[in-house]
Amino acid sequence: MKNAPRNVALLNAGFIMLVFMVLSFGLIYTGVTFKLAHIVAGSLLIFVASYFSVYYSLNRFIYNRLKIIYKTIGKWHEVKRGQQADTNSNDILGMVNQVVLEWHDKQQQKIDELQKMADYRREFLGNVSHELKTPIFNIQGYILTLLDGGLNDDKINKKFLEKSAKSVDRMIAIVQDLEEISKFESGVMNLNETVFDINDLCREVREFLEVKAERNNTQIIIKEAENSRINVLADKTRIRQVLINLVDNAINYSRLKGGRIIISFYDFHDNVLIEVSDNGIGISEKSLPRIFERFYRVDKSRSREKGGTGLGLAIVKHIIEAHRQSITVRSKPEKGTTFSFTLKNA
Repeated sequence: MKNAPRNVALLNAGFIMLVFMVLSFGLIYTGVTFKLAHIVAGSLLIFVASYFSVYYSLNRFIYNRLKIIYKTIGKWHEVKRGQQADTNSNDILGMVNQVVLEWHDKQQQKIDELQKMADYRREFLGNVSHELKTPIFNIQGYILTLLDGGLNDDKINKKFLEKSAKSVDRMIAIVQDLEEISKFESGVMNLNETVFDINDLCREVREFLEVKAERNNTQIIIKEAENSRINVLADKTRIRQVLINLVDNAINYSRLKGGRIIISFYDFHDNVLIEVSDNGIGISEKSLPRIFERFYRVDKSRSREKGGTGLGLAIVKHIIEAHRQSITVRSKPEKGTTFSFTLKNA
């Protein structure tokens, strides 16, 4: 598209000159007398006049306006790249095309992001509805059973009231977890960062989950740092929540016999890397990218049996990222899983 006005003017002038010459020779053939010199001179005159008139018209009424369009839509382009739009370029059509294509690509990216958000919102609402519907229907069934004569039987009475209480607790847990995620995402969750010994906190978590681990024939081992301090700067309550969630998940998905959970520490000067590893059932490769999504479960039946809300790992990720740190996961089916996260060294 470079020199497009000139090329169009040349083509147009050449065509008009050719038409003039054909008509002139046609008249000579019919008997009208013309001198060849007059025909050539007339053709050249018409060619020059056509060329300049077309070239001027294109520049004046089309390309100058294109330059204005280019300058207008190119403002974001100039600011971003720190350069000024070259409106004197001969290839103004090519430049307009380039800027419009870049603008189109950016708008398409925004549309794709909005579509992903809309899909995510629909999926999220569907998941919330599903997760709350299960305990609500359970409670409804228990109440109907009690109203249908179960109240008169002390054993049935107590059994169904206990089940109803568990379903209520599950709904409360889901709502509380959703509230926490909402606070993190809206930026209203404030961290109370203090210096504390992460090794000591891990021992607290081990003691807290020790009974459950023994019931599942699982050992919790704190590796290499049993008698040393590892100070970090973080919100102790929130990091306790992270560790409890990770270790509890490891217990839930441990082997039936010989389950083992290892908590390890690695000092990287500015940061401390904490790893929670297990030798459990592992996570499939296709599930790894979605493991931190809300309500995503690798084994849905097992997760519901253990009473999880499906929001624990999403909250863990939010907590670590709120500390401006990162968390990753690696796993192999039937081999085990390792969650790794960093905290600021103190």
